[in-house]
Amino acid sequence: MTLNQMQQRKVEENLGLVGKVIKDKVHDPGQNSIFSYDDLYQIGCIGLCKAAYSDKGGCFSTFAYRIIWNEICTALIYANRRAARECEWNPELLCQGQATDEYSELDMILDRLETESSKAVAKGIRAIRLNAAGYSCAEIGRIFGESDKCIAARISRTRKYLRSHPDLTAL
Repeated sequence: MTLNQMQQRKVEENLGLVGKVIKDKVHDPGQNSIFSYDDLYQIGCIGLCKAAYSDKGGCFSTFAYRIIWNEICTALIYANRRAARECEWNPELLCQGQATDEYSELDMILDRLETESSKAVAKGIRAIRLNAAGYSCAEIGRIFGESDKCIAARISRTRKYLRSHPDLTAL
């Protein structure tokens, strides 16, 4: 998206609006948050540019205020979802070859599940371990003789199975 001179002038004239949105809508910017005030300001400036680019007339500040706030909300929601995914129990990170003492029990449970489970689950556990070792789905697919999409689906199904398994829920 490239702004013309008139749109650039609208952005320059309304930069204060970004600070106002942050002050009005974000409680304690930078405190206990993934984004600092400066990060939020930059995200808001992107929203201001989007508002200037898509403005069709009318009261620009009202329109821009809402677009800036939507851009900041979207970024905060995405960051919170990403942080939640990183915090949840993630078997492929725990099952790397260098299992520490606290994960040795988990490693033993996964070894047992791999031998006792169906072929599909065992293959999924092996795929998760290969993925954790740095192999891509395409590389794992070549090893298993399957497509990369099939491997990605297998890993996803196995993760879901492992999250609900009674031996692993206690960990």
